[in-house]
Order: sequence, then structure tokens, then C-alpha cells
Amino acid sequence: MGPTPRTTALVAAAAALSLLAPMAPAAARRSPVTAYQMPFPCGETWSGATRVGHSPSRYAIDWNRNPDLGAPVVAAAAGVVTTAQATPKGGYGRWVVVDHGNDETSLYAHLASVVVAVGQRVDQGAMVGTLGDSGNSSGSHLHFEEKVGRSVVPAVLNGAAYRDGAQTSLNCVDVPLAGDYTGGRVSEVAVFRRAKRSSFVFNSGATVRFGKAYDEPLLGDWNGDGQLDVGVRTPKVSRFKLKTPTGIVKIRWGLPSDMPISGDWDGNGTTEIGVRRAYDGTFHPRMADGTSTPVWLGDADDLPVTGDWDGNGTTDLGVFDQATATFTLRSVTTSGLSVLEVVQFGAAGDLPVTGDWNGDGVSDLGVWSPATATFTQGLGRAPTSARGVLRTIPFGNPRR
Repeated sequence: MGPTPRTTALVAAAAALSLLAPMAPAAARRSPVTAYQMPFPCGETWSGATRVGHSPSRYAIDWNRNPDLGAPVVAAAAGVVTTAQATPKGGYGRWVVVDHGNDETSLYAHLASVVVAVGQRVDQGAMVGTLGDSGNSSGSHLHFEEKVGRSVVPAVLNGAAYRDGAQTSLNCVDVPLAGDYTGGRVSEVAVFRRAKRSSFVFNSGATVRFGKAYDEPLLGDWNGDGQLDVGVRTPKVSRFKLKTPTGIVKIRWGLPSDMPISGDWDGNGTTEIGVRRAYDGTFHPRMADGTSTPVWLGDADDLPVTGDWDGNGTTDLGVFDQATATFTLRSVTTSGLSVLEVVQFGAAGDLPVTGDWNGDGVSDLGVWSPATATFTQGLGRAPTSARGVLRTIPFGNPRR
């Protein structure tokens, strides 16, 4: 039997009501759990704006100031680079994507230059490129996105929901270091404080103002006088600036995406510079005469470390896998054979620090926790096993 007129009328009425009823709400957008800061160096003021119809999402932020072309763009949070488009392509032009885990990423587009490589691990506040107008851009600005999965989500900066308008960057983090700054043979812990006026701050109380918030720090005895000096490398120009008692020494070395290292490669008492190239896992220590022989060690997302692992007076190379808190140390025997030692120390997410913690001439391992700003120093030479903890030292500012 077919439907009765009454049944047909009820169905039609129900259908009409369904058109007037509100749509079921879409799945709620999850706010990112990554602790994002502004994608600009500490202390800089920028104006941000979102708009309806903005591609690919109304939640994408366009950042401007005057002037802004060529200004440094830095990682809003630590992570691994998954895209580093160094030649213009598509609407984004030149762009970078950083994976922060938890299925969360940040995107930096319309760049003038890219200074990172795919697979490279970048710390919060580290430079990823320079601001430009590449791609589908009507003028210089930074297009910034926070994404969960494939969706752009409303941005959260410094723990609060983003609001349009002028804001000052609080992307002001400490970078852990260690060295014998007091001349007592024992390395002390220190931090490079990314700030509007950046400085090296030592646990002994000494502070040396040097470098920009977007520079990468390093320590060494640049002139062989027995005194530890400070230095920085500016990624966008591949330039080292080394502060010595007689002046600043400037050296261009490596590619923009290289990570700086330092060490006494020939044992003559003077520290030289070098770089680690993430995309092919090579170290390039620079000798005093400007020559270099590449050394292959580690994966793209490893962080470089250096130290005198065997106490022979020359600096050796190593890497740290931040995801597993594992050091891989390379030393060279008198017969020229490479020896590798794998050591678990610290916790996932820690940053590596090396130094001579007891003054015996052998470099030891250590880590710094960004969450608690605590150094943990280790002693002992137990291959393929965890090293004993010597001491813990709270120093520096915890990450926001």
C-alpha cells in the first residue's frame, strides 16, 4: 500500500523543518598544545592581521612592520624542518614548515630566503628565513600558520589566543653552553640569552653582551691566549663574529643552513670554527689555513656536539639525538682509525651540553632541560650505557 495523504504531508513538513534547523556543529577545532611564541626575534614589535577569505584559512596571520623586507624570521617553537622551499614555488613562494610533534606544525611563507634544510632540527628562536614577498604576495609580509593535522587553527601565542594588532615578541629563550671562562680548568655552565640586547651569561656571574637574538652562539679561545671568548654565527649571511681582546674577527664559512661548531682541531691551543651540514650529515671543521676535510656522522635531525673525548688535546666530534637523548661520540686513534661510542644520557627533549666538569682534561657529557632550566652533568666512560650523574645545576630561564 502506498503512503496516505496524511503520511505524505507529515514527511514534507519534517523535511521543511530540517532545512530551517541549525546544522550540526562541525568537530571542534583543537587548540595547539605546542607552546608557540611569535615568529620574530625577542623584543621586536610587529602588527598581525587575519581576515575572512584569506587563503588557505581565515586563521592564517599576515605580519607586517615598516621596514620589514629581509627581516629575520625565527621558529615559533622547536621542531624538525619538513619543508624548506628555497626557490619560489606556488602561492607560498619560498616557505618553511616545522613539525613540532603532536601532529602540529607551523608554516612560514612568502620568504625572501630560507636558511634551514629539510630534516634539520631547529630550536625555538632559531632563524628559519628572512621576510619577503615571494609567491602570491601583494607586498612584503610574513604569512604564518599554526596547523593541527592538515587544518589551520586559531593561533595561540605565549599561551593566549591570538588577537589582531601590534604585539611585541616574547620569543626570548636561553641557549645552553659551557666552557672554562674563569681559567680554573673546570667548565662552568652558561646560557646565551636571546634578547633585544643578547648576552652570554655565565654561572660565575659574568655577563658578556654580544650578538643578536637570531644569531647562533659558540665559545672558544679564538687567539690562543688561554682565555675563553664568545662568538656568534649569523645564518642569513653565513658569517661568524668572534670577540677577542683585540677586536672582532669576522669569517664567512659554510652555508646558511649549517649549524656552527668550534674546537681545537689540531691541538695547538687555539680554537677554530666549523659547521655541521644537516642535509647530508657532514661536519666541516675549518683549519687555521682555511682548509677543511668533511666528516660524516649522524642523521639530519641530530644536533652537533664537540669535545675532547679521549683527552689527547684535540677536539673530537659527536652528535646528539634529541628524540632519544643519545650521544654518538667519534674519536680518532693515533693510527687514524675512527672509534664511535654511543651513550644514553638525559631525557627526550633535552639540549646537549659538553664540558670538562672535573678538570681532568677529558670532556664529559651533559644536558639542559628547557622546561626546568636545569643542567645535568654526567661523568664516567661506560660505552653504550648511561653515564652516572655528577650534579644538577639550575641555571637560566625555563621555556614558556
